[in-house]
Amino acid sequence: MQRILRALALRRLSASPRVAPLHIQQGRSAYTTDRIHDVGQPTSFSHPQLLEEGEITVGITESEYASRRSRLLDLLPNNSLAIIAAAPVKMMTDVVPYSFRQDADYLYLTGCLQPGGITVLSKDFGFCMFMPDTDPHDVVWQGKTAGIEAALEVFKADRAFPMHKIHEILPDMMRKSSGLLHNVKTALPSYTRLEAFCTATSNDGVKDISSYTHELRWKKSASEVKLMRESASIACQSLLQTMIFSKTHREESKLSAKFEYECKMRGAQRMAFNPVVGGGENGSVIHYSRNDQIIRDEDLVLMDVGCELHGYLSDLTRTWPPCGAFSSDQVALYELILETNKECVKLCRPGISIQQIHNISVQMLSKGLKELGILKDGRTARSYHQLNPTSIGHYLGMDVHDCSSVSNSRPLEPGVVITIEPGVYIPLSSGVPERYRGIGIRIEDEVLITDIGHEVLTGSMPKEISHIKYILNLENKPMEEADDLRELKSAELE
Repeated sequence: MQRILRALALRRLSASPRVAPLHIQQGRSAYTTDRIHDVGQPTSFSHPQLLEEGEITVGITESEYASRRSRLLDLLPNNSLAIIAAAPVKMMTDVVPYSFRQDADYLYLTGCLQPGGITVLSKDFGFCMFMPDTDPHDVVWQGKTAGIEAALEVFKADRAFPMHKIHEILPDMMRKSSGLLHNVKTALPSYTRLEAFCTATSNDGVKDISSYTHELRWKKSASEVKLMRESASIACQSLLQTMIFSKTHREESKLSAKFEYECKMRGAQRMAFNPVVGGGENGSVIHYSRNDQIIRDEDLVLMDVGCELHGYLSDLTRTWPPCGAFSSDQVALYELILETNKECVKLCRPGISIQQIHNISVQMLSKGLKELGILKDGRTARSYHQLNPTSIGHYLGMDVHDCSSVSNSRPLEPGVVITIEPGVYIPLSSGVPERYRGIGIRIEDEVLITDIGHEVLTGSMPKEISHIKYILNLENKPMEEADDLRELKSAELE
């Protein structure tokens, strides 16, 4: 069994982020930072172990970024001007910022990972970048950032200006355009307070650009799919290690820390969201985030986790008993959720929508919960919603709930990535039979829609009861058990 797990880990590593060959790493160590132009983020010259020549961010080339901007301009109304601001820095205290994460739309169109910039796009003016003014004090404390030179040479802007020039240049662009579109969520006073913008707003000439950018981001390119596979692989490897770790460490906080450690050791930059580690009744809180309790021997733990790899997120959930044994009531509920998960994954294909899959999942879960005596006839719809108020899934990509302006009723197309995550959440105060109270179970997978059906990106993370029990009871198993090994191999292929 251990040999199989090692083999699976090695296979996963082959799909992990690129690492420079040893001779390249050693060669680079001889260079000083003075000989590497620092633009505030990795480039193929400063970080050859990460980026190949022609890439602006890992895995995404300058030509792909240019294509994204061109396709956006094709979607926008004639003679319109698009304004997309970078995400702002959010402060923890007066001088301590929170970890910065770029706005997905700004990153998708520019490749710039830094705060403070504004991008302007139009057919008449091309691709313009307003870059933050360099402050020597900030450089001393925080390091170099991208300026006009980087905007032109690295991000391939047609024109670039310092931010202090925005009030001189942008108003004229606005007045010459028949309509303005901007990212409402990252709007900055540096342009929203300009007289030309205020005039356009009063004339109903300003719209949210998200419906256009989300349309582009909804279907992933081949390079984006590759990054999402890698992100999912890292999350699966890390959650498997965390599952094994849970046998001897029952604190929710330690399981959260273990997952984050394993992800970052495999190349992830950050968590996709604060891990949900719900032991026992905490698992019935859908977005539980305190992670401060100890998991009892008889309880399940629900972990909803994901990581971010070079701008692309993973998202999966598994539920298991750290003690290594499910109770009969836990088995009954778990098998219902698992069967719903598997049947809904089978439905994933071009032409069906998340909403249609959701409706089928509600039918399956309602029927199963009634058979278990958890739902009573006559109050099924309302009672079901109390036990599971969530959708069967959502879009996934550069954001966890990606492309929120795209309807769940839209037929899926190849290149779209969704989650399938049936669950049941029964609080202690519920009126269901007492033996089911305090149980929360969710099984979530990432699914890529393909031309012929689907690909489960998180298929390597065990979810069958027999596989989970095997992993959690390894010390009690002989090394060679052919039947179980065949099961694990088949699980790897699912």
